[in-house]
Amino acid sequence: MSLDIKRPISNKTKKKTGFIVNMQQLNHNNRGGNNLFIVFFRHYYRWILWFFLSLYFFTSYFAGDQSTTTTTTSLISHHKTSSSLPSHALIESSAIVKPAHASIFSGMKIYVYDLPARFNADWVTSSDRCASHLFAAEVAIHRALLSDSNVRTLDPEEADFFFVPVYVSCNFSTANGFPSLSHARSLISSAVDFISESYPFWNRARGSDHVFVASHDFGACFHAMEDMAIEEGIPEFMKKSIILQTFGVNYKHPCQEAEHVVIPPYIPPESVHRAIDRAPANGRRDIWAFFRGKMEVNPKNISGRYYSKGVRTAILKKYGGRRRFHLNRHRFAGYRSEILRSVFCLCPLGWAPWSPRLVESAVLGCVPVVIADGIQLPFSETVRWPEISLTVAEKDVKNLRKILEHVTATNLSTIQRNLREPAFKRALLYNVPMMEGDATWHILDALSRKLVRSYRRSRVFSQ
Repeated sequence: MSLDIKRPISNKTKKKTGFIVNMQQLNHNNRGGNNLFIVFFRHYYRWILWFFLSLYFFTSYFAGDQSTTTTTTSLISHHKTSSSLPSHALIESSAIVKPAHASIFSGMKIYVYDLPARFNADWVTSSDRCASHLFAAEVAIHRALLSDSNVRTLDPEEADFFFVPVYVSCNFSTANGFPSLSHARSLISSAVDFISESYPFWNRARGSDHVFVASHDFGACFHAMEDMAIEEGIPEFMKKSIILQTFGVNYKHPCQEAEHVVIPPYIPPESVHRAIDRAPANGRRDIWAFFRGKMEVNPKNISGRYYSKGVRTAILKKYGGRRRFHLNRHRFAGYRSEILRSVFCLCPLGWAPWSPRLVESAVLGCVPVVIADGIQLPFSETVRWPEISLTVAEKDVKNLRKILEHVTATNLSTIQRNLREPAFKRALLYNVPMMEGDATWHILDALSRKLVRSYRRSRVFSQ
């Protein structure tokens, strides 16, 4: 059996000829137009050439930038490797979302006010703790900005933001050694009076492009007790400014009614390095669930409130003495070595929802178990916290053991692997000078997304 295939007669030649004829006719009809084109090109060829060259470099610029976002990140520590210690492999962090633009802070410039020493330097001189305790982000950010030659400007006229370096957390005059905040409002108010009288920049925008640090319990409410903080509120003169604060919640709260960025509490990077250097060589984590800190057996009623809303007491009563829970109410200078030995580190609220344990546990490879309803974690726009921590509702503390056992049996190894990524650890630590991807770097990234508040840029756009 055969198939008789009849091929259609090809019209390729005919079609091709027709095309040539049409093109020739079009060329004949447009000779006058071509003459005009030649005259136009002779007069404007430089502008045409400039346009296409600019277009070429513009597209090449952004095409090249996309490749930079996949570069590997460097390490924060230099010690032995282990599956349970921070990794020393050069890997890209999936837990950190990096901005995609090439000029990483959009050309942002910050002017740092040179205030009299009574607002900052004198406090450091009077106490070494001023630059190293958990509220010392105000000192670290100031020093990092002074050391940065790319973002800092010495010309206030070209500044987008103005940093006001006032150290309000260094008054260690209380009996228990914690900083007193009783002077905070008057000290910052005095600083604002100084800059408004000495410079024109505060008055022209009523401080909306000025940046303060409020690195204590309830931010710029300047009180350690929430009810008093709410009652006193943020000082009126600061409500139009940007506040860098450790306090943050994902619901409406009087202590965050100003433009703000939630930042991590301060942990000295050198203390992290020392802890890692002293860790056991085998990196074994023999403590399953760990907490060391204040836990009241019978919590006191203070102004109708209980410390930690009773959460820490509930943990102590249910799990104290249990074999898999290492709970201790007493201070221990080497407690970071215990964190390095732990799988889960409990981070319950105190008077405020946040605590330094969040940073300490994460950078030392222990899975943070956040127990503070409604807390907003630092840099939540760029750090993927759900991939590197657990969140347990305060009401579910009674089921804490079952929750941790479930995680152990399912996705613990994934969370631990994410925690080993250097970029995440770097995002929670402050360095002087600033390092790419560290806490100050993330603060600058957050500020660069608030450039709509820049008075200088608003004037440029209006012109």
